[in-house]
Amino acid sequence: MISLYCKIQDEIFTYLWLTFVVPLIEPSSYVPPAFLRSGHAQTVFPSVARTVRGVRYRRERIQTPDDDFLDLDWSVAESDRMIVIAHGLEGSSDRTYILGLVRACNRAGWDALAWNFRACSGEMNRQRRLYHSGETGDLNLILAHVRSLGRYRQLAVAGFSLGGNLTLKYLGELGAASPSDLVAGIVFSVPCDLATSSIRMAAPENAFYMRRFLRDLRGKIRGKQAQFDDVPDDTGFETIRTFMEFDERFTAPLHGFSSAMDYYTKSSSRQYLSKIRVPTLLINAMDDPFLSPECFPREEATANPWLHLEAPEHGGHCGFVQFNREGEYWSEHRAVEFLGGRS
Repeated sequence: MISLYCKIQDEIFTYLWLTFVVPLIEPSSYVPPAFLRSGHAQTVFPSVARTVRGVRYRRERIQTPDDDFLDLDWSVAESDRMIVIAHGLEGSSDRTYILGLVRACNRAGWDALAWNFRACSGEMNRQRRLYHSGETGDLNLILAHVRSLGRYRQLAVAGFSLGGNLTLKYLGELGAASPSDLVAGIVFSVPCDLATSSIRMAAPENAFYMRRFLRDLRGKIRGKQAQFDDVPDDTGFETIRTFMEFDERFTAPLHGFSSAMDYYTKSSSRQYLSKIRVPTLLINAMDDPFLSPECFPREEATANPWLHLEAPEHGGHCGFVQFNREGEYWSEHRAVEFLGGRS
């Protein structure tokens, strides 16, 4: 059934895209290099060809209320402003898109904290659960920890892909109760509608990415099986081809959801966008191979003056490649530019 649905979706995707593609709420300044005008090229290039130098982390481990831990990587510029950055699915604080943003923020006079989701810091977490797209409790805990230090007058949050969805959901959950020291949110390449994004990812053109994600996720499941007897069995895992199949079998039962669709419905950030009351920049490239048309929330951005949607024609997924003497990508320059208006 999923396979048939994906085939139908592929047929109508182009029509839907051309018919309902969102206008730019904020005109984008991004111009890609001539040889990187493909969404797939933009997505792959930074992973295979980029090195970010100059970031030196100090790791801190904090304990969670459920007897687990989170590993936080600090890069301090001796500032009274702090940005907290979340990575994407099966990423970590060492991914180049995280390192690039950390370095750019440090150069702009912001301390940066890149946090690792549970089981993503190089060590398996202690609890049966892992992480997922809607888990905002850990982000709230980290911000409370940062505030407890008494060093920062301004805070910002940022996220990429899954971390972007989580960050948007968190900002929406805060709503009108957003603290005054939280001055900005910045997110990139966000699958803010998880159900339709999972269908988009099941398209044949994304098979390469899916194989990689599923390989890494299986490693996490086997790590949990070594710790707990009641983790779902991974026999026949090689037949899984889509996120929906994986989430139905593993993510949902490990995190208290009744099904993959229940997980997607409750965790998608799009339903929270109207409640955001912190200046927030959402940048999704129109050629991002991971995102469905529903991930470009035109109506929500038009109706909410706190939410700024920018949709460059190019950029891929967590790409936005740019060449310059500073070694900074356009996304990093844009983030610092947005932060500059919050000083």
